[in-house]
Amino acid sequence: MTPGIDPDFNRLASLVWTHPAISRLRETAGQPVFLVGGAIRDGLADFQVDDIDLVIEGDPVPLARTLDPDLKSNDRFGTVNLVVEGHPVDIAMARTETYPRPGALPEVTPGKLQDDLIRRDFTINAMAIGIERDSELIDPFGGLADLRSGVLRVLHEKSFEDDPTRALRAARYAARFEFDLEPRTAELMMNVNLGSVSRDRVESELRLIALEENALEALRLARLWGLIDFEESRLDLAGRAIELIEIGPWAEAAPREALILEAVFGDHDRSASLLDEPESPWEACRRARGRSPVELVLARSAGATWLDDWQQDWRWVELEITGADLLAAGVPEGPRVGVALDAALEAKLNRGVCGSDAEMEVALKAAEAWAE
Repeated sequence: MTPGIDPDFNRLASLVWTHPAISRLRETAGQPVFLVGGAIRDGLADFQVDDIDLVIEGDPVPLARTLDPDLKSNDRFGTVNLVVEGHPVDIAMARTETYPRPGALPEVTPGKLQDDLIRRDFTINAMAIGIERDSELIDPFGGLADLRSGVLRVLHEKSFEDDPTRALRAARYAARFEFDLEPRTAELMMNVNLGSVSRDRVESELRLIALEENALEALRLARLWGLIDFEESRLDLAGRAIELIEIGPWAEAAPREALILEAVFGDHDRSASLLDEPESPWEACRRARGRSPVELVLARSAGATWLDDWQQDWRWVELEITGADLLAAGVPEGPRVGVALDAALEAKLNRGVCGSDAEMEVALKAAEAWAE
């Protein structure tokens, strides 16, 4: 789906004119300040703009302190992060980046706006506009044309070599916007080596993918492009898990992004052990005990239908007696108390034993038997 580009830039202009941080900086900056990156892309394409990224040529700290005296600064990359009236805003130094080796973090030096744009991942993210009224779009690499055409294009031949995680970002953007890779970018994608970057950086990109509405499509593309390897059936499992937590007794039972990552990349041996039907409600509760919500949702999505009864009924059954009651009745403190309570709960679930007196009778017999 190629986004509906605003031919008169009215949406983008409205963002530039009305955002609280931009409005305040327009009055106090005293130097050129540029809105860059994803905010430009999304503002032009009528997508929601969540984060504001601003660039200046020089040290951003004095400027940022006019907005927030308690800002946090990342000195290595010349970026300050702040929140203005509830809106996250980054103000960065325009910079050049050089990569000492493929996949390494870049070495940063101060630069001009043009330098800052050319270091970016794709043309659609390499546009800028000044925050002054009547500023014109700065688009040296044809990002607007690519946005209109619905294509992702890297800015130079070594883009994926410098930072292979850009390939995972391509999958995320392609799924989000329903874009295609520009032909040369698709060729370069064939030689991406994610092994040259740290596991943490790859996992960080995968977590960002998992947060996307079209996360499964992004993962499918990443697999299709040879970036990551997993069985395709895992996407089906993730899809069923997402459907399960959207409505009904399992609604919001586990975080969506955690389900996706565990379904696609996790070790399923533990959840597979839940597939066999338990012999009784107590056995069901015993087997579900200590399992994470993600594990349980994935097991249900894989076919453990007995978990529906556990989720709706059995897990909520509680005893009327407590460990304190058993101690007061003379049961010594220690593991015997837990054994006795489990016996009472088993009787309640499996045989319908109810009432504190009946539960206590079962529990005391179990405690006595355990001692023998």
